[in-house]
Amino acid sequence: KGILVVDNVAAGPAIGGLRMAADVTKEECFRLARAMTLKNAMAGLAHGGGKSVIVADPSLPEAEKIGLIRAFAHGVNDIQDYITGPDMGTNEAAMAHVKDVTGRAVGLPREIGGIPLDEIGATGLGLVAALEEAQEFSELRLDDARIVVQGFGSVGQHAACYLAEKGALLVGVSDSRGARCAPDGFDIDALLAHKHGGASVATWAEGESISAADLLCLPCDVLIPAARPDVIVADNAGLIQARVIAQGANIPASAAAEAVLANRGVLVLPDFVANAGGVICAAVEYHNGSETEAKTTIVEKIRANTRAVLRRAADENRLPRAVAVDVARERVLRAMTYRGGP
Repeated sequence: KGILVVDNVAAGPAIGGLRMAADVTKEECFRLARAMTLKNAMAGLAHGGGKSVIVADPSLPEAEKIGLIRAFAHGVNDIQDYITGPDMGTNEAAMAHVKDVTGRAVGLPREIGGIPLDEIGATGLGLVAALEEAQEFSELRLDDARIVVQGFGSVGQHAACYLAEKGALLVGVSDSRGARCAPDGFDIDALLAHKHGGASVATWAEGESISAADLLCLPCDVLIPAARPDVIVADNAGLIQARVIAQGANIPASAAAEAVLANRGVLVLPDFVANAGGVICAAVEYHNGSETEAKTTIVEKIRANTRAVLRRAADENRLPRAVAVDVARERVLRAMTYRGGP
């Protein structure tokens, strides 16, 4: 079963990732597509938003997985207003197969002219740019900041590495098989080698095993939810001890949860502002830009957008998400006025 939602194409053809998960739903796909519309508008890209999903286990044997991806590509081949990118459960190789069928994919391997956004850590790079700007609007200082990453996949791994370069300390981490904490910090290079060898963070020697729920509530300066949607809800938002939440995943927190967090003084950097590095990289690739251009554009756009949203939120005493939605929605509606004439 595959689902594609093209949410809006007023600014240009929709770019959005292809997600593969056994429990993904149509409703989740619709929400993610709308988030991509907002994200692309917020980033000032000449693209609308879309999203696609394949309902399947991403750990399938490689040949079977590729067969499903190519079947999906044939299914969406006639939908010219959608450009496929990688997402949870898919990667650059998957995009190469989509491109072979449809001619429309981004996040491609270098060998066929792509800028592999997962390999260079585009989304993680953007998260760090957003956090750098957040320092002006909070008590956060990245040097010696204590970081918790929920979802140690491509986004979480690169975010942790980029933050370590700024002097931050990774004290909590999880993947789909377990979670661990280490108050004195993990050796990130060793943990990455362990993870890249096919093992889970749950079996790493450092620290101690904790539950996924307890990971979210660890005392820390920055919490990065970088996995599935809706992990932070009204029921657990009051237990979170982070100063700043940088949303590496799409729609990781409910509106009710963000209101609770704001009332407790927790600064939340909205997903479609902070984690736009991947789609910015994809857009630069689509328009034949270079990797250097992609990295520079990611940092410039996300820093500028984060600063503008947080400043306006402070001036108007509103939630950052409410301000960001207004900005992105205004841009989409303005773009729509140029479409559909006689």
